[in-house]
Amino acid sequence: MDLSIAAILAQDGITTGAIYALLALALVLVFSVTRVIFIPQGEFVAYGALTLAALQTQKLPATCYLLIAMGVGCFVAELAGIVRHPARYHQIARLLAVLAGKYLLFPLAVWGITQATFAQPLPMVVQIALTLLIVVPMGPFVYRLAYEPIAEASTLLLLIVAVAVHFAMVGLGLVMFGAEGSRTTAFSDATFNLGSVSISGQSVWVVGTAVVLIVALYFYFDRSISGKALRATSVNRLGARLVGIGTTQAGRLAFTLAAGLGALCGVLVAPITTIYYDSGFLIGLKGFVGAIVGGLVSYPLAAAGSLLVGLLESYSSFWASAYKEVIVFTLIIPVLLWRSLASPHSDEDEE
Repeated sequence: MDLSIAAILAQDGITTGAIYALLALALVLVFSVTRVIFIPQGEFVAYGALTLAALQTQKLPATCYLLIAMGVGCFVAELAGIVRHPARYHQIARLLAVLAGKYLLFPLAVWGITQATFAQPLPMVVQIALTLLIVVPMGPFVYRLAYEPIAEASTLLLLIVAVAVHFAMVGLGLVMFGAEGSRTTAFSDATFNLGSVSISGQSVWVVGTAVVLIVALYFYFDRSISGKALRATSVNRLGARLVGIGTTQAGRLAFTLAAGLGALCGVLVAPITTIYYDSGFLIGLKGFVGAIVGGLVSYPLAAAGSLLVGLLESYSSFWASAYKEVIVFTLIIPVLLWRSLASPHSDEDEE
């Protein structure tokens, strides 16, 4: 391996590591706020990429119908909650109007906008915005249907539900998109020469977007009221409730941000590699490795660990391409061993 090959591999590693970093941040966010190890994070990557691919081929994305179905399920779940709490009957008209607007009218409006525009050649920015509009609301819908009823359950039960949601979303992905993979149009065809290394415009877009989002998340958690509420919930759920922070709303917001980051990662990675209905799982799993390096609590360590995963994968594909996945996932073993020896053992806190 000469210096030019090493630089090319480093470019690929940093590009994929930036994607893994965004997914790792989403995983850390969801776990710290809700205690959910969000295995279905990768499915939002696949849904985002394949929804954008459908729009670019002027097809109506089937995710629109899934969004409507999820909205109906959430509406029914909310109605069941109203029936179980008769004290809320005095405001039932207002509640029904709010719930219908959130869970029924909004998905139908998204479907109507997509139905009216999908057959037309849309600018790339509009395609991406429409993709995010379809996929991102699925995050809080998934939380409402699968996790909110068992929000105070043990971490093990939440993990089991996460596995179930993952298999359900993978199966739905096969039904909606089929077994064929798709690749989208690159954001830019430009190339930049840095010495003997040629850097693609798509790689610049990926790394630049990741940096902007990481900085934006830093200011969001440090400066905004809702960001500080999420931080408080991640530190102490009971204490957050005692000072008036709604942990349910925090969970929905965390899942919304996670779905947004996942869908955006799908949009960014789709021009680089062919995405299949189940490709998101492996991508999300590598983001999970980066999150494990950060102990599922540290955002900077999760981002750094994800870059390490990207570089390790890139150089492994050169030296031992048949074993690159094994090498990447083996990284978990020394990290877990070190954390097991360095961290004091304690029983899970019960609230």
